[in-house]
Amino acid sequence: MTSTEIRRQFLEFFKARGHQEVPSSPLVPADDPTLLFTNAGMVQFKRVFQGLERRPYTRAVTCQKCVRAGGKHNDLEQVGHTARHHTFFEMLGNFSFGDYFKKEAIEFAWELVTGKNWLGIRPDRLYVTVHHTDDEARRLWTSITGLPDARVYGLGDKDNFWQMGETGPCGPCSEILVDIRGKGETGKGKGTLSLDEFVRLSEAGELLEIWNLVFMQFDQQPDGSRPPLPAPSVDTGAGLERLAAVMQHVPSNYDTDLFAPIIERAVEVVGKKYDRGPGGASYRVLADHGRAVAFLLADGVYPSNEGRGYVLRRILRRAVRHAWLLGRREPTLVHLVHTVSGLMGSVYPELVQKRSHLESVTRAEEERFFDTIDGGLERLEQLQGAKTISGAEAFKLYDTFGFPIDLTQLIAGERGQTVDVTGFEHELGKQRTRSHEALERSKTAHGGRVAVHVKRGGEWRTVKPKGKQKWIGYDATQAETDVLRFRQASDVVEVVLQENPFYAESGGQVSDTGRVKGEGWTLDVEGVEKVDGVSAVVGHFADEFEPTPVVAQVDEPRRKNIERNHTATHLVHAALRKVLGPHVRQQGSVVAPERLRFDFAHHGPVDDPTLARIEEEVNRHIWENLPVTTREMKYKEAIAAGAMAFFTEKYGDIVRVVDVPGVSVELCGGTHVPTTGQIALFRFTHETGAAAGVRRIEAVTGPGAYALIRKLESELDQAAGALRTQPEHIVRRIEQLVEENKKLEKRVEELLKTGSGKPETGNVERIGDVELHIADSDLEDRDQIGLVMDAFRSSHKRAISVLFTNSERAGVHVAVTDDLVQQGVKAGDIANAIAAISGGKGGGRPHFASAGAGDPAKLGQARAQVRAIVQGLLRR
Repeated sequence: MTSTEIRRQFLEFFKARGHQEVPSSPLVPADDPTLLFTNAGMVQFKRVFQGLERRPYTRAVTCQKCVRAGGKHNDLEQVGHTARHHTFFEMLGNFSFGDYFKKEAIEFAWELVTGKNWLGIRPDRLYVTVHHTDDEARRLWTSITGLPDARVYGLGDKDNFWQMGETGPCGPCSEILVDIRGKGETGKGKGTLSLDEFVRLSEAGELLEIWNLVFMQFDQQPDGSRPPLPAPSVDTGAGLERLAAVMQHVPSNYDTDLFAPIIERAVEVVGKKYDRGPGGASYRVLADHGRAVAFLLADGVYPSNEGRGYVLRRILRRAVRHAWLLGRREPTLVHLVHTVSGLMGSVYPELVQKRSHLESVTRAEEERFFDTIDGGLERLEQLQGAKTISGAEAFKLYDTFGFPIDLTQLIAGERGQTVDVTGFEHELGKQRTRSHEALERSKTAHGGRVAVHVKRGGEWRTVKPKGKQKWIGYDATQAETDVLRFRQASDVVEVVLQENPFYAESGGQVSDTGRVKGEGWTLDVEGVEKVDGVSAVVGHFADEFEPTPVVAQVDEPRRKNIERNHTATHLVHAALRKVLGPHVRQQGSVVAPERLRFDFAHHGPVDDPTLARIEEEVNRHIWENLPVTTREMKYKEAIAAGAMAFFTEKYGDIVRVVDVPGVSVELCGGTHVPTTGQIALFRFTHETGAAAGVRRIEAVTGPGAYALIRKLESELDQAAGALRTQPEHIVRRIEQLVEENKKLEKRVEELLKTGSGKPETGNVERIGDVELHIADSDLEDRDQIGLVMDAFRSSHKRAISVLFTNSERAGVHVAVTDDLVQQGVKAGDIANAIAAISGGKGGGRPHFASAGAGDPAKLGQARAQVRAIVQGLLRR
């Protein structure tokens, strides 16, 4: 089975069972500063699990792109040396947000893993772990799957308990492992193992974990207590690479169709044979890192010396070093990135759409490291006699030769040396302090507005040495102007304009986009950056850049939408303070063309009626068409005049004040509409929690609000059509249907109680003086089944009813009249004995019991043996 088939089969399996297929989120987590990268399928649902966000579905299935190469979850150094470790991998998962729980999660997992129409792995090759205190999960595994209790192993917190953080949702987990001793389907599956033997084999990788089911049922408190969650949830994860290795009967993930084509391409480029043993580690590193680099670049990560960009650079340079060990002295990874785009582009189209960007950045990074790797390796040769490489030397290798600290550690370890990492961190901290001081000087020189700084390569070329940049974006969106200086690195060019109408991201407002047209060329402006106190427009430019006089044009419709949203942010801030109270303080914002987001200090959720009042307040000020004025004044005077300065910026002596008379006065460097009427309309779209004591609202304005209303009207029309009424009559129609449904439910209940509505069909047999009723029913509701059985018991003497249900939850239900119960006949004994034939199990009271069918297909076989089973139990 190919990896593509496994991926699609997993998604289709759960879609057919009511799950919403949700696309993979980017590798860079949205609004989660605690994570460098998305490292699990649940990351995009974190706020849903925490109760801070609601989705229009309660079941989801995903194939999530993941990276573990930095921070707490870091597999980088094991990559290439083991069969399973990767920097980039795909995590298949199904999720329940307060919908189903352990029983259904186990049923789904077992059916997908063992079902002949799905993965079809033989049950005798499978083992299961549960948390040692989770008796419920153990009982479900044995009853649902038929696994012997001895093959369900109870482990401790380290292996089988999961929590999101120090506090919050947590719970026990359960893992499915495959016996891969031998090859593929010849895995031995020897059955019962002792706990010690099981642990030894799993640690040795001979029992391979393929799926982890997390049952989030507790809420971890700061005092260590764990009260139950109001809505227990499920989060599962199955690594695609591991599943592919099992289904393709290969000993290593690197032998699957996810990696083999990349390794084959690496062999072609390098020209040396691949060794599947330890000697092939460098090839496996290249294959793995090629995937990680391609996906990280496609998701917007750019190599740098900080944060995510630094992790990407480490991966790139570790790959270059392994290519070097294979004898390569020119770019290698770029060829593998190309292969990855072709191999996985049908599933992740961004790899194809951005292929030229991925390859150009990869090649440039490889070439840049090749420029310094010789010097760094030479310096390491000179230090070979030392037992420890000092922190200062490690920092020099990093700062001068581009060697990440872990690469230095790796090479030193191969030579029996250690590295003074503490000393290195000290030197790095000193450098960061120097950089921070320089940045603060830059901010102060530019009037206190926050700048967006991005480090890029290339040399600046000055066109007009004495020219100074002038910001004209408050008053104009177009300018005929000149280029002061520029720099070009690969296919990215940065241009400093003399008269600049483009806004650079600051204070929550995103950068402008647009075009700069020169003589014979056009640059699509994708962003604006601050460089040495001036703004530079940035964009991709494939040809050699030639500075000429230019026409700079901001994307005006986009700018106008940004201005609508920015002024609306000031109005909503004022409305929140008016309605909720003066304790409301801005905690952050995003002002984009399509929406606005505003975080504010507040103690709890804002209910719908209050939110409506706030929305009405904002719209009232919009429709008053108030003027929006700006002026510059001294910081102290602005504060004294009542201007709000809550955002975490440092201000200069002179500040810009944005004033909506009688409504709002704020310090702000952003762009705004001239009158509030140009906002046109304001609508909330979301209200959620952002952090402890911080709420978040999202909203749309103008064209965005109009589009939202049209969308809601369309959905209302569809609902009215489905209910066969007019939109204005929907509420009344729903009320009618609810009332009719209540009457029908009551009538059904009455019929079932009297037995006149008895829905079963079957036959009656006699065993001595006992009547045995065997019937089938389409009923699904257990309460209704109970009413049928109560009616049977009240109308019969010395009788037993066995009712088979063949609905979604197939099973068997047994009722015993009181006179037989007094003689020791128990409904539970009968139900369990019948259900056991299908692999099921159940329970109940002596006079009424139910049992689920392990395999519904075997219910016919069970039905045929009912008489013999009851006869045997009556004779006891």
